[in-house]
Amino acid sequence: MEPGTPEELAGSPTLWELLDRRATLTPGATALIQADEPARLPDRRMPPQPVSATDRRLTFGELRTRAERVAAWLHTLGVRAGSRVVWQLPTRIETVVLTFALARLGAVQIPVIPSGRDREVGHALRATGAEFFAVPGVWRGFDHGLMAHRLALSLPVPPLVFTAYEDIPEADPAPLPPPPSDGTAVRWVHWTSGTTSDPKGVLHTDRSLIVSGACLADALGLTPDDVGSMAFPYAHVAGPDYTVMVLLRGCPALLVEHFALPDSLGAYRRHGVTVAGGSTAFYSMFLAAQREEPDRRLLPTLRLLAGGGAPRPPGLYHDVVRELGCELVHGYGMTEAPMITMGRPGDPADRLATTEGRPPAGMEIRVVGSEGDTVPAGTDGEIRLRGEAVCQGYLDPSATAEAFDAEGCLRTGDLGHLTEDGYLVLTGRIKDVIIRKGENISAQEVEQLLHSHPGVDDVAVIGLPDAERGERVCAVVQQPAGAPPLTLVEVAAHLEAAGLARHKIPEQLELVGSLPRNDTLRKVLKHKLRERFA
Repeated sequence: MEPGTPEELAGSPTLWELLDRRATLTPGATALIQADEPARLPDRRMPPQPVSATDRRLTFGELRTRAERVAAWLHTLGVRAGSRVVWQLPTRIETVVLTFALARLGAVQIPVIPSGRDREVGHALRATGAEFFAVPGVWRGFDHGLMAHRLALSLPVPPLVFTAYEDIPEADPAPLPPPPSDGTAVRWVHWTSGTTSDPKGVLHTDRSLIVSGACLADALGLTPDDVGSMAFPYAHVAGPDYTVMVLLRGCPALLVEHFALPDSLGAYRRHGVTVAGGSTAFYSMFLAAQREEPDRRLLPTLRLLAGGGAPRPPGLYHDVVRELGCELVHGYGMTEAPMITMGRPGDPADRLATTEGRPPAGMEIRVVGSEGDTVPAGTDGEIRLRGEAVCQGYLDPSATAEAFDAEGCLRTGDLGHLTEDGYLVLTGRIKDVIIRKGENISAQEVEQLLHSHPGVDDVAVIGLPDAERGERVCAVVQQPAGAPPLTLVEVAAHLEAAGLARHKIPEQLELVGSLPRNDTLRKVLKHKLRERFA
């Protein structure tokens, strides 16, 4: 029986069970591929390059074997079912092996993005009472080991720090206890993106992550012949989500430890990647690279770009399909619910360009008005969620009580509506609404219109304190290289021509070299822009 069928997902299997089933079914099939050293872009006049000597592969059978042997070594350190383990590791084979080793033991995993420093990492250690802390040592010029020991000494009960970058120790798995059997226990703590306060710890189970990954696999329609790719931090909630898809479909994924173009293209080409993406920023980077060489397909094997986590301008969809020669499907997810909606290959082009796709079976979406009542299709309101892919809450019980309504639905804080045919359209965030002279303005609406201006490469619209208006509308624009400086008059004229209401037109324009983004899915950090331009 193929893993991922309804029968296989019944009974709340654990992540370890999912790996065990796949390794039994196709032990010799490739699971993970990695080019440790990003090869420089091959000469475009040359035929495809052979696999580099530094490229590594791991089959599903080898992944199971190595993970169980690493689990045996972790067991000698004292890691047990329920042990709290923080890991701050990059996207590489050893990280995946470690996570499955911890899954074999039933430990509680607490991933932290590798770019996190004392403040974020210290918060994760303190908030969870971590007993173990895995780091990559010196990585990209930063000594994570030194930081880990410094933070450990500041805690009442220091965690045991160990390095897990390469050559992780192994041991005989014979003495190990049986693997966990309940996929509904909380075994993951992921972190929301912090703004001005500490991030919140989001509680997930193996079951919630498996359901999310199964929905993603179904939406994208991957087969064993596909080659996927993970170019985002594996510590993001999308890491286990994508891995579940790989296990269910039996296809390999290329792991990219540090994604940069054009350098990463060599690995994508060598391994014939068919599905790539991550978020809007990745689409834009691939498109920009294609425009450097418009007469030849950037990635001949690529059939699909897919992702989510940030707004995607409608024009970007059409540009990708036309210039990259592949399909683009975009979805809506968040740390609390990794898979909410997703476009599917074959959906109507207008829906793929202007919506976030449809929810999978089992994901209930309610759009509610200001009084908490469900509003009809086409009417904007707050998006609320209920389903098995939704998290169990937060580390802080008070945050959990605030986040869920009386009917058990998660309040997302996102604004949008459902179309008559069930597609979700996002229009903004409750906290991203600018209130100017008592009128609500969706920042995303203004951003989408500005994206169509040729002098705009990227844009963030923010509200700034204003004594007269309450808030004034400010557009922060990143321009294409070589473009003449944009003026506020040009911005206003463009938006007026697009039919935008006058009260929504920005009163302030700021030009920046690049917009500040986080290190996960490259979301724009609007709080930093507000701090800078207030």
